[in-house]
Amino acid sequence: MNAGYRNKLTRALLAMAVTAALQGCDKPQPEANVTPPEAASATAYQPITLKHPLGITEINRLPQRVVAFDMSELDSLDQLGAPVVGMAKDYVADFLTKYRDDPAVADVGTTIQPNLERLHALKPDLILISPLQAQSYAELSQIAPTVYDDVDLSNKNGNYIETAKNHLTQLGRIFGKEELASQKVAEMQSKVEQTRKVTEGRPEKALIVLHNNGAFTSYGVQSRYGFIFDTLGVKSASSDTAAGLHGQPISNEFIQQADPDILYVIDRTAVMERRPALTLDSLDNPLLRKTKAWNNGRVIFVDAQTWYLCTASVTCLNRMADEVMQAYKG
Repeated sequence: MNAGYRNKLTRALLAMAVTAALQGCDKPQPEANVTPPEAASATAYQPITLKHPLGITEINRLPQRVVAFDMSELDSLDQLGAPVVGMAKDYVADFLTKYRDDPAVADVGTTIQPNLERLHALKPDLILISPLQAQSYAELSQIAPTVYDDVDLSNKNGNYIETAKNHLTQLGRIFGKEELASQKVAEMQSKVEQTRKVTEGRPEKALIVLHNNGAFTSYGVQSRYGFIFDTLGVKSASSDTAAGLHGQPISNEFIQQADPDILYVIDRTAVMERRPALTLDSLDNPLLRKTKAWNNGRVIFVDAQTWYLCTASVTCLNRMADEVMQAYKG
């Protein structure tokens, strides 16, 4: 066999080998047994059935598109790292404005009036509401599973904070964040105990008043701020125990006669009308100047956005407890 023939044969065999290799690459390869993360979550998710005063809510898959109409709900979602795609953007607490300013988070109406058209277009897979949106539950639940947080705004059962902790635990189950939710619940309980140590045995009595365009309302034990008295241990300067979601209208004379050692002031007007918050100078009144709270420098202008917009979640409760304790220090 001469050298030329051998070279031709070698080239032919090499060409055949390359062709065979390429044909092998063209053959369909067995598919890897890999499940997409979303499918894996759906497969592993244990359906949850929740009973509440407005009905029964069934959640069959891990929520990925969540809407919150209440600041406490939004705070809880933030604490758990849950996905938020929509919210009511009319009144938003400062510490949650990152959601308001995020164009990826849709504005789905006001706190008390959902925009159903926008919600339909958004296609959420979970909606969270509080008593302020209760009247819209039937319509909302037609769009997506809707969880109602039955916040006891009159504190009639004296378990306001326990209800808040139970709801956070519930959200932990929904999002598969039970351990994180437990940590947050423990944080809330720790803050309660810390506050009680500060207020325990102290003789000071306090009033909680809400300012609204020059008028005042008082909040006692049977109110949305009742937990400050029956759970955090603050003594009330008023014997008025009437329940009231919106507080009891009072006058400057009432405050002067109650003569509180501590006066907590919530400026609703500053929140709702976006005005500068009250100060001692702008609140100045001859009757208020006669109170022990005024004369001892214990008029506390609390963070109205936290106290008025958001009261039943980790950040809000912890902030409120810190401001309660502020009056007992110094």
